[in-house]
Amino acid sequence: MKSEIEKALHERSNLLDIAPHLSAPLPIMLPVYKWWQLPYYWAGIKMYDLVAGVQCLKSSYVLSKKKALELFPMLKKDKLVGAIVYYDGQHNDARMNLAIALTAARHGAAMANYTEVVHLLKKTDAGTGKEKVCGARCRDVVTGNEFDVRAKCVINATGPFTDSLRKMDDVKNANICQPSAGVHIVIPGYYSPDNMGLLDPATSDGRVIFFLPWEKMTIAGTTDTPTEVTAHPIPMEEDINFILNEVRNYLSPDVEVRRGDVLAAWSGIRPLVTDPNSKDTQSICRNHIVHISDSGLLHTCGGKWTTYRSMAEETLDAAVSAHGLGGGPSKTVGLMLEGGKDWSPTMYIRLVQDYGLENEVAQHLAATYGGKAFEVAKMARVTGKRWPIVGKRLVSEFPYIESEVRYAVKEYACTAIDVIARRTRLGFLNVQAADEALPRIVEIMGKMLDWSEQKRTEELEAAKKFLYFEMGYRSRSEQLTNTSEITLDTQEVARYTKRFHKFDKDSKGFITTVDVQRVLQNIGVQIDENALHEILNEVDLNKNGQVELNEFLQLMSAVQKGQVSDNRLAILMKTAEESLDLRGPVSVDRSGGGV
Repeated sequence: MKSEIEKALHERSNLLDIAPHLSAPLPIMLPVYKWWQLPYYWAGIKMYDLVAGVQCLKSSYVLSKKKALELFPMLKKDKLVGAIVYYDGQHNDARMNLAIALTAARHGAAMANYTEVVHLLKKTDAGTGKEKVCGARCRDVVTGNEFDVRAKCVINATGPFTDSLRKMDDVKNANICQPSAGVHIVIPGYYSPDNMGLLDPATSDGRVIFFLPWEKMTIAGTTDTPTEVTAHPIPMEEDINFILNEVRNYLSPDVEVRRGDVLAAWSGIRPLVTDPNSKDTQSICRNHIVHISDSGLLHTCGGKWTTYRSMAEETLDAAVSAHGLGGGPSKTVGLMLEGGKDWSPTMYIRLVQDYGLENEVAQHLAATYGGKAFEVAKMARVTGKRWPIVGKRLVSEFPYIESEVRYAVKEYACTAIDVIARRTRLGFLNVQAADEALPRIVEIMGKMLDWSEQKRTEELEAAKKFLYFEMGYRSRSEQLTNTSEITLDTQEVARYTKRFHKFDKDSKGFITTVDVQRVLQNIGVQIDENALHEILNEVDLNKNGQVELNEFLQLMSAVQKGQVSDNRLAILMKTAEESLDLRGPVSVDRSGGGV
């Protein structure tokens, strides 16, 4: 019998083999600040390498303080004695989930998207007189239509919703799922090196925090707190701040960790379970369990991403045995997932050469769709520019292009949320960028799916609500409110008031888009009026169409405290002021004279 660690290592190795475009080894650094910890951690990690054997991704190694700072210059130097680097796997979880589903469909599985179970179907067993589960009544959430699915065996693999199905089977069943919320945050890529993660094994409250490069950004997490089961978990501000405070503990004081740098935040629910087969029903199972109820309903609960395949194999073995189903041994070890077969590390070069895509876009498509990237490229429209020839971006700073929305519909995307969260990762990387892309996403999907104007409006609003609550936009926007405290000193107030009055020439006490436009024209800058309205609206706390002096001072105070970063109005007004000061007063002659 393999140990759980050996199983996990085997599955990790298999995952890297069957989806090479979506998964890759990642070096992770454990900084060491006490000499005695160096041999302690080193022994533990080398034992991990030893257990991995031939499935070890790469051997772990020790770094001196100097070398550790070379590889991770953002690291806190004070009291650092060295570091240990080990290797683990990292993958694009949303695309991996989709690749598994699409691969199953290509091998004959019948898929039903946006479908929920209304109740279980049962029949009386002639031999035992007991009721047995023989299918499920399902509802198409999109249309509301209901239909029956009959089956010899029904498997409950619903993660945190495990107990809902257990109670459908028998209302007397006790809950076995103990859901735990894990909050993650995304901050700019400059917080970490491009190819080196960081792990803090001993945070202030004993939890493990990781800090990893992800999709050219940095992802940090995770919390582990009890929660209620919900389809719409919301990241809490205290969890976001906990992660930020832990990050501050191991980054250099030169790196200002700002609340305003949190580009997205979300909460996931981990379905920890107690084993109903165990005598000790109070203990949490850290792996997964397979359980068959008296009605024949089969439950697979708990587990983690790395071991999804072995969980499925064990579950189906149990189904075959319990229900006398036909079928040979599992064939999924080494079975390539959607897009993996034709992928190679240099495939993106062909995308650039054959289609005229930007290099960054081509790399993104290859790493996301694997061999299927050529299908996405074929759907890309001509830009009309010299370069790139095809592939118009949804937002300028991310490599997602419009043809990915069209391809997402082919991949059974039904909503705008599907595109920003489950087909691309835009909503998880930057909520403001996702919000900016939504109108165009809805427009493309609306044409393909023949949405009415009402449907388009509903989709736009639903996606905005998703970003606001579930992706941390609300928490981000609440960093600046009309009750925000102004903590500027007298000199700072004077400096920012002077800047404000360069725009408020008439001393009205507020500025509008007209005022900003006038100053911009003086320095030769043009900004679209709609964009200007958006820029001012971010700071217009009482939503009266103008920015008062007090609102501007609240903004600058929040910027100084790190609660708000990259605010467009703050940067625009600072840049405009500097340009005006450099130019100095315009002479009467140059201004065309006067009377």
